[in-house]
Amino acid sequence: MATPDLSAQKLGDIAAEAGLRRIHLLAWRDLDDEEAGGSEVHASTVARLWAEAGIDVTIRTSTAQGQPPDTVRDGYRVVRKAGRYLVFPRSVLSAVSGRMGERDGLVEIWNGMPFLSPVWVRGPRAVWLHHVHKEMWRMMLPAPLARVGDLLERRLAPPLYRRTPLITLSESSRHELVHELGFRPELVSVIPPGIDPVFSPGGERSSTPLVVAVGRLAPVKRFALLLDVLLGLKVRHPQLEAVLVGDGTERPALEARIAAAGAGDWIQLPGRLSETDLVDLYRRAWVLASASAREGWGMTITEAAACATPAVVTDISGHSDAVVDGETGLLAPPVELGAALDRVLADVELRARLSAGAVAHAARFTWEATAEGTLQVLADDARRRRLNR
Repeated sequence: MATPDLSAQKLGDIAAEAGLRRIHLLAWRDLDDEEAGGSEVHASTVARLWAEAGIDVTIRTSTAQGQPPDTVRDGYRVVRKAGRYLVFPRSVLSAVSGRMGERDGLVEIWNGMPFLSPVWVRGPRAVWLHHVHKEMWRMMLPAPLARVGDLLERRLAPPLYRRTPLITLSESSRHELVHELGFRPELVSVIPPGIDPVFSPGGERSSTPLVVAVGRLAPVKRFALLLDVLLGLKVRHPQLEAVLVGDGTERPALEARIAAAGAGDWIQLPGRLSETDLVDLYRRAWVLASASAREGWGMTITEAAACATPAVVTDISGHSDAVVDGETGLLAPPVELGAALDRVLADVELRARLSAGAVAHAARFTWEATAEGTLQVLADDARRRRLNR
């Protein structure tokens, strides 16, 4: 006789008690989009776990290259229509008109541009807001659009969400949402992302220094800065190798910089990797590095940590929660990132201590807890609305 999935059963009980049989999620991008990142992994994993618990889940998002407009993935429905900008008004129209079907609750993923759900949603709702975008606007958009995005995020949208439950990934991001954007602290919950069990210790370390970085090759990730740091480290560590995993708009510039430095024989840009290859790379690496300017968390940090690989990353919101400085890795300002990496690469005992700390820290995070925590926030809002009625 099969053993029941207790986590799925608990999710099902929470949903049933709150009357949440059908949940819709609004997302900017889909997991199958060529520019998908941590936010999309986060949404799709929670949707899968909810679907496994018997909840009818639909994600409404923008078109993804080569993907059908309406499909089922991992037990939940995915509706992909409209482009990067039109996805916002068209998703709202689709939801208001009922074309997405009936719903008992809605989760808005506010990824820079909001769907403004408090204006048009009357039932239970919650919002994922992973981090404040700040300088990301000018990194990603032309100046006029960047100013509009910044104004919308900081001034225009927050008053509309004053009574809406918000979910963010880290305490440092919560601090920004409360103290910089003015959200009510009692309505902002911290629910970290989980780690898939496939990320675990094993295999053998590289016999020579190996630095790994994983993420979209986008300006906000500052791979160009990390590349300069690596080129400087090569002098002190002649056997150093590096693998920068991911794809994106910055790839041509990075390739040109690597070629100009004559570093093509020791710095690799393999693009996206399969999960199996990524796990193998984490296990072989001496350290994971990130020069990112802004993160809600840094899922690659805890994935690597679960594989016993410590991290050296910029000291920013999100990173400061994913890394326990001095215990699971090192936090450093951008100008000191090279010195911090040099310290870890050169010190065997330090690497061993950070590695042990990384594994212990990563064991705290599961996707089941993430799915349950998010559902609980939505269920609490549903119960509150019933009592008010």
